[in-house]
Amino acid sequence: MPLWIEYAACAVCAISGVLAANGKHMDLFGAIMLALVTALGGGTVRDLCLGIRPVFWITAPNYLVISLATALGTFILARRFKFPERTLGVADAFGLALFGIIGTEKALHLQAPVSVAIFMGVITGVAGGIIRDVLRSELPLVFRPQIYLYSTAIFGGASVFVLLEKTLGADPSHRYIGMAIILALRLAAMRWRLALPIFTGK
Repeated sequence: MPLWIEYAACAVCAISGVLAANGKHMDLFGAIMLALVTALGGGTVRDLCLGIRPVFWITAPNYLVISLATALGTFILARRFKFPERTLGVADAFGLALFGIIGTEKALHLQAPVSVAIFMGVITGVAGGIIRDVLRSELPLVFRPQIYLYSTAIFGGASVFVLLEKTLGADPSHRYIGMAIILALRLAAMRWRLALPIFTGK
């Protein structure tokens, strides 16, 4: 996986983390902490599950530095300019697309079974956001029915990516196809309110 993709994933998730602090009366430290757990949390959980020690941002501090710098810049801009209402959702969607395939590809590289690789993609994409939302005392986005095709989008894109890798052999274009599918599914779901059936027990 090219480093620029991983850095971009950390950056967009850091942006969503800072924007998630809006309305929570958090200071600079609180907003940056939300940004860091959003940017680094999913990959941390993935590495722990796969037995990778130490986790990625400890062995390569550039991930931490980029996330921190992006968070600080976003905090400064957000205090001066009003971001469009959908900025958080769009930034989050890009984070899902990038981290979803990053996690899946890393698991495949470590010879994980197909089902585990897809699950690691989902975990990498959503775990940071779950930690972020718990810290701001809200139900995580992944569990809200009105958020529309959240982890499902990652599952779809990661599944196509794995299928292409296993049937056609490793090719860099496959990761971009997987990312595009995740992003398209998530943005389409946001636009047209696409959702899975809601469980209502009797």
